[in-house]
Amino acid sequence: MLNCAFFMVGNLVFGKMGFGFRLLRCRNGYQWKDSRQRQPRNLYMSVLTICIAVITVHTKYVNETLPFDQKDCGEIEQNSPTQELQFEFSSKVINNEYIVAYNGYHTSAARASFIAAALKRFSSGWKIVDRNNLAADYPSDFDLIRIPEQIENDGLSALRNHPLIKRVTPQRQVFRTLKYTNESYSDESKEFRRFTGRSSLSLGNTFWHSTGRYSSRRLLRAIPRQITSVLQADALWNMGFTGAGVKVAVFDTGLAKSHPHFRKIRERSNWTNEKTFEDGLGHGTFVAGLIASSKQCLGFAPDSELHIFRVFTNNQVSYTSWFLDAFNYAILKKIDVLNLSIGGPDFMDQPFIDKVWELTANNVIMVSAIGNDGPLYGTLNNPADQMDVIGVGGINFEDQIARFSSRGMTTWELPGGYGRVKPDIVTYGSAVRGSSIQGGCRSLSGTSVASPVVAGAITLLASGVIQSGGIVNPASVKQSLMASARRLPGVNMFEQGHGKLDLVRAYHLLSNYRPHVSLSPSYIDLTECQYMWPYCTQPAYHGGMPIIVNVTILNGMGVAGRIIDKPTWHPYTPQYGEYLNLALTYSDLLWPWSGYLAVSITVSGEAAQWEGLAQGHVTFTVESPPGEGEDEPRRSTVNLPIKVRVVATPPRAKRILWDQFHNLRYPPGYFPRDNLRMKNDPLDWNGDHIHTNFKDMYQHLRSSGYYVEVLGWPFTCFDARNYGALLIVDPEEEFFPEETLKLRKDVEELGLSLIVMADWYNTTVMKKVKFYDENTRQWWMPDTGGANIPALNDLLTYWGILLGDRIWEGDFTLGGHNMYFASGTTLTKFPADGVKVWRTLKDQGQEVLEGESTGGGELVALMGFYQTQSSNEFATSHEALIRNSISQEDDITLRPTLASSGRIVVYGDSNCADNSHMQKDCFWMLDAVLDYAVTGGEVPLAFQENPDGFDSELSNGGLPPRRMEGNQLHRYSKVLESSGQLDAAQPQARPLPTCPQLVFSPPVPLNKSAPTNLYQSQKLLSVSIDSSLPMLPVQDRLLHNPFQALSSLDVEQITDDLPSGYRSHSDWPSSTKAALALMTMAALVLFYQFYRNRNRPRRTRKSPRFKRAGVSSPNLSPTIKAPSV
Repeated sequence: MLNCAFFMVGNLVFGKMGFGFRLLRCRNGYQWKDSRQRQPRNLYMSVLTICIAVITVHTKYVNETLPFDQKDCGEIEQNSPTQELQFEFSSKVINNEYIVAYNGYHTSAARASFIAAALKRFSSGWKIVDRNNLAADYPSDFDLIRIPEQIENDGLSALRNHPLIKRVTPQRQVFRTLKYTNESYSDESKEFRRFTGRSSLSLGNTFWHSTGRYSSRRLLRAIPRQITSVLQADALWNMGFTGAGVKVAVFDTGLAKSHPHFRKIRERSNWTNEKTFEDGLGHGTFVAGLIASSKQCLGFAPDSELHIFRVFTNNQVSYTSWFLDAFNYAILKKIDVLNLSIGGPDFMDQPFIDKVWELTANNVIMVSAIGNDGPLYGTLNNPADQMDVIGVGGINFEDQIARFSSRGMTTWELPGGYGRVKPDIVTYGSAVRGSSIQGGCRSLSGTSVASPVVAGAITLLASGVIQSGGIVNPASVKQSLMASARRLPGVNMFEQGHGKLDLVRAYHLLSNYRPHVSLSPSYIDLTECQYMWPYCTQPAYHGGMPIIVNVTILNGMGVAGRIIDKPTWHPYTPQYGEYLNLALTYSDLLWPWSGYLAVSITVSGEAAQWEGLAQGHVTFTVESPPGEGEDEPRRSTVNLPIKVRVVATPPRAKRILWDQFHNLRYPPGYFPRDNLRMKNDPLDWNGDHIHTNFKDMYQHLRSSGYYVEVLGWPFTCFDARNYGALLIVDPEEEFFPEETLKLRKDVEELGLSLIVMADWYNTTVMKKVKFYDENTRQWWMPDTGGANIPALNDLLTYWGILLGDRIWEGDFTLGGHNMYFASGTTLTKFPADGVKVWRTLKDQGQEVLEGESTGGGELVALMGFYQTQSSNEFATSHEALIRNSISQEDDITLRPTLASSGRIVVYGDSNCADNSHMQKDCFWMLDAVLDYAVTGGEVPLAFQENPDGFDSELSNGGLPPRRMEGNQLHRYSKVLESSGQLDAAQPQARPLPTCPQLVFSPPVPLNKSAPTNLYQSQKLLSVSIDSSLPMLPVQDRLLHNPFQALSSLDVEQITDDLPSGYRSHSDWPSSTKAALALMTMAALVLFYQFYRNRNRPRRTRKSPRFKRAGVSSPNLSPTIKAPSV
């Protein structure tokens, strides 16, 4: 403001008063310029500028009392380029180090005695690694131990057998490199997209080995605007709340002690192996600034007590043990709010997860970013995906979900269950201003920006509620944030959670909070689109797979609780609730602060031909121990409204079954990406579900009129008479022998069609893409390829169908559509009477192995269509195989007319249906394949048009691959015995599990009706969350935000309320009086100039006269004409 005023006043004074100079704004400053040439000036704007300048001069005096230094706000450039933060991943391993976790906290001497007792057989070699940090002097629940390789296996076994040792896990190390680039931010930036281009596939050691364990936790990318004003933090500042009394921890890259933006850096701690507390990267400074900056780019809680935990080095290295020590220290320091702008897909890092639970159980409110892996679904990062953590997503300033923000659902529960709603809440995380490492401001984007925005807001809220004696704990804060959030229209719950952060509404709720239980989501309405996507996209019907909704229970009454009795299902008789059958499973213990309620919904046989809406509600009561000063246990009863659209059971030809049971992903094993060109994302971790990375395919099938159901159990657990086709896409799991036998019967006797979309499998390439993983202390080789081709061949070999071990890639045309075959397999054996699709592709496997392109292509069979023949070869009764999957009622009601034998379609690549790395979709092809498979028509002509030479030998596809010797698939498999020998021709299978039998909750009908719209903006305890906030007296308001305070008061009120410490106009200093006199004089001069010039006749400006061509002129060349004016 001062710079701007100086510029305008300078032009006015030196220009209008007759001087021959004026100020000219330059790129980085101002210069004097001869201004004798007349230029138009806006007198009214000049008067306004002088007024602003005088107010600014006077405000300089008032600002000395402000909690926030606004004097330098003008230094923030409005049009400065947005800095984007990019990551590069690599890994380095410290061999033979393990984390030994104990059952409780013990002194260092006691812990040493436990380890010595466990390793007494080994006289030397092992060593407890010293941890020289602030937590070293306190009791701890873990140790870091180094064990030499020669006694590693026996030593680890001895440690795990000790009664006081809970767990032994490897020490983890992470490298993360931040790179800042000055680029204008756009949600469509390639920065946020998966790799879609083509490049030389020189993978070799450089790519696969340097990538290391991609899954390890990392700082989430932080990629302008004053965020506190947008979220109305000044409303709470005016009440006197600025974060005082709240301890907030920032786990990041550190912070400089002398940084001018921070007033209360209570403690800085370094948990790394570097001897510094400083932030060498700027990420930690930016995050801390959003929470507690008091200058320029303001934070939410400038008077909060900042505790800086430096857990990443300047080289972006961190260890699990560093986090565990730092977490323990945070508990000891009684931290109130903890921001964690890190994350990773590994939700099976048990020491880390256990410690997060312990933190929240100790009343630490943890806020974490959900990740920057959007717009893909199923990409939530840990720990933000945990129930007790507040997971934060990002939006831009147009209230749109940021492209980079990860989407739900959680994938812990797959394949048998269904994911939970996450994120919990979203807020601004795109082009947000925060503190820079040099002391100014910068603009970044990412969920690591959105997370500290929420952490700062919580800190500000907590300071106000604590002062008024309110209740602040991880559950109460999370409940208040979610209940007060404003829902974004047209956005589903797996993108926005409960909606956009509303700071003022949250304060209303939290300040009037009473301990209770709430649910997320708070209701189940399977008719509400878009919010309830994907549930709202497909109605329920009799005979369908159960619809599973995983509800999170938040218990604000205490850190622990339990559901007393059992949840009760109350169908509404007037609204046909009796047509719904509900099976309810729930947490035995709600700890810490949370649990789950899984609702499985099916339709009764009475509604097999009925269509309409069915409603009811589930009710249950949670009990927690008495609070402080209470004698009786706390209890809270909560209702879960349910609304389901029911239709008549669709015809068999329209019902498709998706095989989820045979999909495996990271964690816990190394399952590589299906597309070998995906260099920056080598692990398959999105769940392979129709509602995560196969979302677009699901939407297309629904729009084509198909009903898609998910099978999370073996093939023996479904009735093939109800489905037209079974989709097996990109399977990594083995198949039970009983599944293979049943599927043959289903296809040949019951008319079920089988559609297979495979991917690559080559043991030589698998060995090439290995890397050393610090979590398992061994080289990781893929346990399968992109798909488990040996298992698929076992399933298909009965029909004379085999897939090869060569890996193919290339563009081709099929049926007039441009197609791309990405790291797929081709047919090496197929029935002679089947139809094969031939195209020319390149050998990608050879390119990976040799590091260079192979040039020309070969004609290969990438797809096949086959009509099976009925067979009576099998004596085993199909009815016996499916007896445990359907009830007697279903058997009578649903038995359709059996069709002829089914059809089989095999395609060698699934990438064209997978959002993770789709380049060109093949949904049109899927439509054609389904039409062929379920209607009994001929093979579409588009698939019969083959190039010359299509009768080539199938040997081009390579040999059927054998399972890689020594692979570890049995460790993660649901099918194989844990001691299975995978280098054998036939792996050893576990006993076939029994199919799940739902136990339905006995209905307790109610003669009542529910409202049509179940969604209501939640108002806890009948508090109006949109009412105005109380205001401080004027003197306190002036201390915190004088501009807003002055604008809302009249002069009499100011005069009456101001204390003696504030000056009246008679007490103004001479500088203020001089400024007012200058303003008055300038206004008079301007008025005189305006009045004098208004009646002056305008001079006619003569056109310049130029000399004839050929005559010299001082300004023009004799041979060049002057441009027309």
